Amino acid sequence: MSKINIAIDGHSGCGKSSTAKAVAKALGYKFIDTGAMYRAITLYFLEHDIDITDEQAVKAALDNISIDFQHNPESQKNETFLNEQNVEEEIRGMRVTHKVSNVAALKQVRVAMVAQQQAMGKEKGVVMDGRDIGSVVFPDAELKVFMTASTEVRAKRRQLELKEKGQEVALDEIIKNLEERDRIDSTREEGPLLKVADAVAVDTSEMKFEDQVQKVLNLAQQKIEA
Repeated sequence: MSKINIAIDGHSGCGKSSTAKAVAKALGYKFIDTGAMYRAITLYFLEHDIDITDEQAVKAALDNISIDFQHNPESQKNETFLNEQNVEEEIRGMRVTHKVSNVAALKQVRVAMVAQQQAMGKEKGVVMDGRDIGSVVFPDAELKVFMTASTEVRAKRRQLELKEKGQEVALDEIIKNLEERDRIDSTREEGPLLKVADAVAVDTSEMKFEDQVQKVLNLAQQKIEA
């Protein structure tokens, strides 16, 4: 059976990554978390005091960054490695979350990451989530999905995720962060968040997680069998 590429775009906190992981696992495909790639770069910039308005400093930093995903047999999850160091936990904290949209909006950063992402999908059989996968990274993806959910639902989900990691963050702070990220993601010049014409819209506000996964799997099966 032929393999396809699946592009899942949408707002922050609507369940893109979790859904993409589950879909990839069910199909035996490779999952690529592009958000983790931008978060890893953001972490590097923060730790090395990179001024994101300094193009030369950004270029020099990108030349020193290597991002990889490795499967953890204990957690059964793919974890993010920055320059051979496991940074999965660090990149999910609010310190990185507050800055990632600004870093991801930089042209040099997007060009570098898009090139890597496109290389990862050349052999097909990839599920990739982000903001510009269907529009920029995989414009020829056989299946494009645009996921969204209400801001309050997304905030509550994100709060629960953080709580499970031992981080207590007020709901108001998370809502404010999501609204700011939506604004930056949707208005940036490079790879803005948008729903392409041939993407299937999936609103997860009232959906159980298993249902949104099944929805995407059904769409994928139709494409695979077409």
